[in-house]
Amino acid sequence: MNLIWIIFIGISLLSYIVQANLNRKFKKYSEEPLGNGMTGRDVAERMLRTYGINDVQVTCVEGHLTDHYDPTKRTVNLSPEVYSSSSVAAAAVAAHECGHAVQHATAYAPLKMRSALVPVVSFASKWVSWIILAGILFIESFPGLLLLGIALFAMSTLFSFITLPVEINASQRALAWLDRAGITTHYTHRDAESALRSAAYTYVVAALSSLATLVYYVMIYMGRRD
Repeated sequence: MNLIWIIFIGISLLSYIVQANLNRKFKKYSEEPLGNGMTGRDVAERMLRTYGINDVQVTCVEGHLTDHYDPTKRTVNLSPEVYSSSSVAAAAVAAHECGHAVQHATAYAPLKMRSALVPVVSFASKWVSWIILAGILFIESFPGLLLLGIALFAMSTLFSFITLPVEINASQRALAWLDRAGITTHYTHRDAESALRSAAYTYVVAALSSLATLVYYVMIYMGRRD
């Protein structure tokens, strides 16, 4: 168990470092002008048109780093600091979210798998904590309850790992298009790549954290026999 706690502490520290680095990079590149005056909205709309995607709207949503693609509403949702900004960070984030729209339009397999898991993960997120808590409390009487909680949590862990190729691929599509369309120069492209790489690290840490937690629950379940 001591090893697990060391891993938890290590991942927590890593998560803090990665998040701090992301905020620092985003702030830095948000102050770096793109050079052509295009806002995040302009970049998103142009990328969608380039791929012939005409049924997706670009909208502005409240919050900081709340940018996301909604496949059900067919919208690319950009935070105010991305939507109206003509910075390198805004262009990178906008293109990344459009990368998800391109994945959707081309039936990218990992995205389809992640979308299929959404209902299960949504259900699990509401009940898994309570089920696992009850399972731990009554592990001797009802060991199957903890096993059910572990199974539900495993779905969330699987979701986290499937998210990795989805996010990495969206960034690869975004960077390739930004370069090909001439949106970024040699120098600004390097910074856009740095910003998206920092964002990708947050998903890696989240997946590792979920896996460590899953292993911890499994060890509790197996330890009931000791």
